[in-house]
Amino acid sequence: MTITDEDCLAETLAFNEQFEAAAASRPAREGAPDAATLALLRRNRLGGHTPPVRLPHGRDAVVADGVRIRVFKPDRVEGVYLHIHGGGWAFGAADGQDERLWQLAVRARLAVVSVGYRLAPEHPFPAGPDDCEAAARWLVEHAAAEFGTRRLLVGGESSGAHLSVLTLLRLRDRHGISGAFRAAHLLFGPYDLSMTPSQRSFGSRRLLSNTDTIRGSYELFTPGMTAEQRRAPEVSPLFADLTGLPPARIVVGSEDPLLDDSLFLSERWQAAGASVQLGVVAGAMHGFTLFPLTVTARELVRQRAFLAAA
Repeated sequence: MTITDEDCLAETLAFNEQFEAAAASRPAREGAPDAATLALLRRNRLGGHTPPVRLPHGRDAVVADGVRIRVFKPDRVEGVYLHIHGGGWAFGAADGQDERLWQLAVRARLAVVSVGYRLAPEHPFPAGPDDCEAAARWLVEHAAAEFGTRRLLVGGESSGAHLSVLTLLRLRDRHGISGAFRAAHLLFGPYDLSMTPSQRSFGSRRLLSNTDTIRGSYELFTPGMTAEQRRAPEVSPLFADLTGLPPARIVVGSEDPLLDDSLFLSERWQAAGASVQLGVVAGAMHGFTLFPLTVTARELVRQRAFLAAA
């Protein structure tokens, strides 16, 4: 484990305080939003009223089983990165991070395929994992023809990191596909949906995520499940056999309620025989890469370097 960015700790903690103060002063929303507002909120993870930027570099497509994807293909392609967005399985979209994904594509020389998986609560477990599995299988079968390479990578942030691990496990267990994806990049994911100690003890701090919001996300994604049922390996990858998974880079902030998830998963990943880079960003809260911080800029550089070299 590496504790990173301690020289930025004052800036990072100050931002956390500002975020908490702004959240505390924000008036409660009265009544349910109309359909248009709800659609915008679901595309914009931070709940703003400005639609995410859609770049002309992105191309929308529909692949196996009707799964929607958004593709970014730079002039030089040396691999394909399957990106699975975050948002608590209920928010976010394949076109919600066009600017960032295009920069990643160009600078890491990767075609980026972002999955528009179905969202809870309308489509609870296993709909989202099913869509990610279908997109991954499509890439295994068609990447060479579509992008001129069989070098595949996978990753995502928050719930997208969770879905990335489930996708690797499903490819191995359902289809006998191991080794097709060369590496996994996992940002602050939840890997135990029965709740790790850090999830349970974090409390009600008004950061991007806390104990209550995490519990609410699990109830939307896995409605009616007990804690014991949520420990099933097909739901919580922390309890799965991780044999045969590729090298991984796992990153989390020290002020993230999901801290234990990354710490525990990295130990089990390494024990199963694969190499792991574990980075804990000093003072960073859940979802810190969404914000214009020094640690965000550094993390994006580290991510690109890992994916380019994997």
